[in-house]
Parts: sequence; structure tokens; C-alpha cells
Amino acid sequence: MSQFKNAVICIDDDPMILQVLGFQMEKYLDTSDTLIELYTEPSKALSDIKSRVFDDVDILFCIVDYQMPHMSGAKLIRSIKETHPTIPCVMLSGQANSTQIEALENEGLLEMFLQKPWEESDLKGCLEQIKKRHED
Repeated sequence: MSQFKNAVICIDDDPMILQVLGFQMEKYLDTSDTLIELYTEPSKALSDIKSRVFDDVDILFCIVDYQMPHMSGAKLIRSIKETHPTIPCVMLSGQANSTQIEALENEGLLEMFLQKPWEESDLKGCLEQIKKRHED
């Protein structure tokens, strides 16, 4: 059983991007009850998402990079949504094109898109929108 009520999952193959995301999100999330998890391996993230859900930890959202060596962000989001359709997913990328983003949005798989490099204010706005939808 986890001590955390909530979790946020961030998946990117660049550890520096993950560090910055984690640092910025700590400013806007209650880290006393929300775990911020950072992954460079999509398969490990998928496994841990299942474990967290099993332990009754509410996954508030996942932030997923589009371009990763072992699995594309689109494939990862589809895998997350197959087993956990209510987990909101945000794509963070400098590589994805508008057609790819639109396809995910049209399938109802993508909550938001953030372009790399992002502004912290854009990330904050994204977090606020997702938290508001979660509370409704």
C-alpha cells in the first residue's frame, strides 16, 4: 500500500527534461500526497502505472514525450488508455506533427499538448486545467 494518494507519471528518454519537469511540477502539486514519478523507459512506466492503480493510487495524469527510442509516445498513450482509459495524457514534444496530435485528440486519447521547449507558465496552466477537470 502506498503512502501517496495521487501520482503523476512523466515519461521522456531525456533525463534532463524529466528533472526540469519534476522540479517545475513540485511547485504546483501537493507533494505530501502526490508522487511525481519520472521514467526514461516506457515499459517500466506502464508496469508501475498498473502497480499504482492496483494500490489505489489515483494517477492524476501522464506526461509523455513523443519521440522515444523504444516506443513512440502515441503507442505509449494507446497502451495506457487500453487498460486505464480514464487517465488523462499530455504529450510533450518538439518532434510530433499536427497530424499525429490531431489523430490522438480525435481518438479521445490526448488531453493536451505541450511543445518543447515549453514555458513553465504553460505547464502550470496544463496542471491547473487537469486538476480542475479531476475535481469536477
